[in-house]
Amino acid sequence: MASENKMVPSGINLKPEDFRKIGVDEKEAEVIQRESLSAWRDSWQRLRKNKMAMTALGVLCLIVIASIVGPLFSEYNYYSNDLMNTNKPPSLTSGHWFGTDDLGRDMFVRTWYGAQISLTVGFAAALIDLIIGVIYGGTMGYFGGRLDNIMNKFSEVLYSIPYLLVVILLLVVMEPSLGTIILALTITGWINMSWIVRGEIMQLKNREFVLASRSMGAGSGRLLFRHLLPNAVGPIIVTITLSVPNAIFAEAFLSFLGLGVQAPVASLGSMINDALTGWLYYPWRFLFPAILISLTMLSFNIFGDGLRDALDPKLKK
Repeated sequence: MASENKMVPSGINLKPEDFRKIGVDEKEAEVIQRESLSAWRDSWQRLRKNKMAMTALGVLCLIVIASIVGPLFSEYNYYSNDLMNTNKPPSLTSGHWFGTDDLGRDMFVRTWYGAQISLTVGFAAALIDLIIGVIYGGTMGYFGGRLDNIMNKFSEVLYSIPYLLVVILLLVVMEPSLGTIILALTITGWINMSWIVRGEIMQLKNREFVLASRSMGAGSGRLLFRHLLPNAVGPIIVTITLSVPNAIFAEAFLSFLGLGVQAPVASLGSMINDALTGWLYYPWRFLFPAILISLTMLSFNIFGDGLRDALDPKLKK
């Protein structure tokens, strides 16, 4: 007892009522300390914290808007020739903000019009790949068995055909046009999407919520399109985001080879091809389309990487 009194500072008198047991309030124990977030809202918040991805998204929005409204700010069009003003350097006073080409056409208007063509090819090819790939891959993954083997072998054979060979064969049969390029890119472009969807569906089709829906009488179509595909939408969105720059690069490559859109229609690839002969003397003819297509593809890839990280449940904190 004497040792216990020595631990108490002098001048302080402790009484039994000064001590009370601190209990746990059951109501406070059940209080949710963090706001409940849906999967999409949580992914959006994580995407917003990725500064690189949000910057890339902002750049993409600016490029899309500029490609639509940019030509409206100039008095020139993309096809009119002015042989008295050929290969003029960029100038604010003359109205040729990006200079002119070897036929005197305004590079500012042609650059943004070429961006329209490239973006149209990219988004159209990605949309067609989405539709075909989701249906084909969903069918393979859901039914499985012999049907899956046959469909998978067919896609593997089709994937082994170089798309450049497909384009050349199509150009022999069809006239070179924007529709021909989109068709050529989508003949084999949907295969990656189908394989990703197939893998996701095969992982999901034996989950409890699918078995519960099947026991309640849900048919194959309802199970596939109402339960399985919505749960695989994350990888699908990421694949679309990354397939757009691939289609843009493929269109630019084909136009660079002369297999793309034909004159007087301009695309970024054809403009780079036209500028190669004199790029040392007239660098602006090469730099503006090259910078724009590089910036577009880089922004798509950065945003796609950020979107993939935001939709990955393993990275959720």
